[in-house]
Amino acid sequence: MRKKITTVIISIALSLTAAGCGSPAASQSKESITVGSKNFTENILLAHMMADIIESSTDLKVVRKVNLGGSNVAWKALLNNDIQLYPDYTGTITANYYQEKTGTSEETLKKTQELLKKDHLVFPSKFGFNNTYTLSVTQETADKYKLKTFSDLAKVSETLVLGCEFEFKDRPDGYPGLQNIYNLNFKDVKGMDHGIMYRSLTDKQVDVIDAFSTDGQIKVNNLVILEDDKHFFPPYDAGPLVREDVLSKHPEIQTALAKLEGKITEQDMQELNAKVDSEGLKAETVAHDFLKTKGLIN
Repeated sequence: MRKKITTVIISIALSLTAAGCGSPAASQSKESITVGSKNFTENILLAHMMADIIESSTDLKVVRKVNLGGSNVAWKALLNNDIQLYPDYTGTITANYYQEKTGTSEETLKKTQELLKKDHLVFPSKFGFNNTYTLSVTQETADKYKLKTFSDLAKVSETLVLGCEFEFKDRPDGYPGLQNIYNLNFKDVKGMDHGIMYRSLTDKQVDVIDAFSTDGQIKVNNLVILEDDKHFFPPYDAGPLVREDVLSKHPEIQTALAKLEGKITEQDMQELNAKVDSEGLKAETVAHDFLKTKGLIN
């Protein structure tokens, strides 16, 4: 009996010793960073790509906080360190956050990188596509009013209704700027989430929408993109926007994100957006499959 008790005690002791030896490793969790996104499909897709490529290339744990809200919501979350990085666009950063003038693609990139220094943020590279704003109408509306350009639209805008994202109504690189440059004054302006704009247009609840050149719904619904004939909209080259302190502590993040540089075309982005918006696939799945197809992750 004593031998049996002794054996049990030894077994317990060995178990505790093993647990004790393993506890530091078990208790040590990976350091984490948080990737955020705005509230539209493309930005959510890009955020998942950034998260996937960081996870596959580093030892960091990545928390995903996608669909946070509009541009200003994501921007404030980054400044407050609630998130450490998210995808953004050079034109948005320069014209909307800092309200500075833009130029060519390269000029706007340089200005973006310079302006960000004051807030200790970094825009290290471009993904490869320019997702510029545009105005879009149905083929029926284009034919009825003979619309090809923004200037054409201005001549009949007082009889039409604009459907646009809530922030587009107030951004200097949005409707207010268009009013100044083109004298565009719509009969009504209805703010709405990006996801329902296309349905509102095809259901004839609105006549014109603000759109992104990479939106998959443009092709799906056979819409007409009007020409910005006075070149009002700046370039919106997409890329990662990251806190400087995070890159200083984890330079491997920049190395990982560099794998995405120049890897996504406008056509790629249109197709990816359509897979989510039209085919109903999950954004995280579409993003992951794209990276695997490109050979960027295993």
